[in-house]
Amino acid sequence: QVQLVESGGGLVRAGGSLRLSCAASGRTYSSYTVGWFRQSPGKEREFVAAISWTGGRTYYEDSVKGRFTISRDNAKNTVYLQMNSLKPEDTAVYYCAADYSSYANLRRVHDYAYWGQGTQVTVSS
Repeated sequence: QVQLVESGGGLVRAGGSLRLSCAASGRTYSSYTVGWFRQSPGKEREFVAAISWTGGRTYYEDSVKGRFTISRDNAKNTVYLQMNSLKPEDTAVYYCAADYSSYANLRRVHDYAYWGQGTQVTVSS
């Protein structure tokens, strides 16, 4: 199995940027898809982005396309989520998730077996 730890969250003004990191440990030698999700109070956890093992395939939720970029460095066992042009509605706890699947377009919470503890992102207006 793989263990995930997110970092990089914080408070930023609207229009600003943050870069989240998801560090993996454990069974990182096997190929795994990584996704980012977010959850705000009173709402369900929602898909943000996903990336294949090689990084060659990426997928985004429509509201973040053109603003967020997911990438990975397998040598460092780390996946990143670069978030630009942040909006107050991006405020949420952000989670990374992993699954040992060759299929990368995984957008549902139950598609993923492993989860991090989350990192808070707050965007002020």
